[in-house]
Amino acid sequence: MMTYRELSHQVKNNRGILALLRTRADRLTPDKQKKRDAFLAQNPAIDAIYQFQQQLHQLLMNKALNQNKCREVIPIFLEMLNDLKQSPFKALAALGKTLTTWKDEVARMWRFTKSNGITEGFHRKMKLIQRRAYGFRNFENYRVRVKVLCG
Repeated sequence: MMTYRELSHQVKNNRGILALLRTRADRLTPDKQKKRDAFLAQNPAIDAIYQFQQQLHQLLMNKALNQNKCREVIPIFLEMLNDLKQSPFKALAALGKTLTTWKDEVARMWRFTKSNGITEGFHRKMKLIQRRAYGFRNFENYRVRVKVLCG
């Protein structure tokens, strides 16, 4: 959000406006939407960046697309990445570079819905068990506890 602060001193001095710009548009109350819209009307450069941010967010929130829909979305995503990388703002250029690094993973996210959340949950449980069992001399007890709690 440093980009917004670079373009307007009003954002730098008023954290409420920054919070409005960070919040998703569908989660804003009507009063907050009016306040955001008034600010964006006064700052057309920030409005352009904000609209781009919302389009990118909307694009990234797509999940479980079929193959044809992925073929439509990927060129739009790549074009947005090029726009980000060519941005004069450091924060946006860094975001473009990061998303370019992760573009294959983003494409897989659109196409497939698999997650490794279950595996991560088991790893977390095992770490908690291990923390509680620190100093136990018998590895078999640890193994049994993992089987009981994760199996």
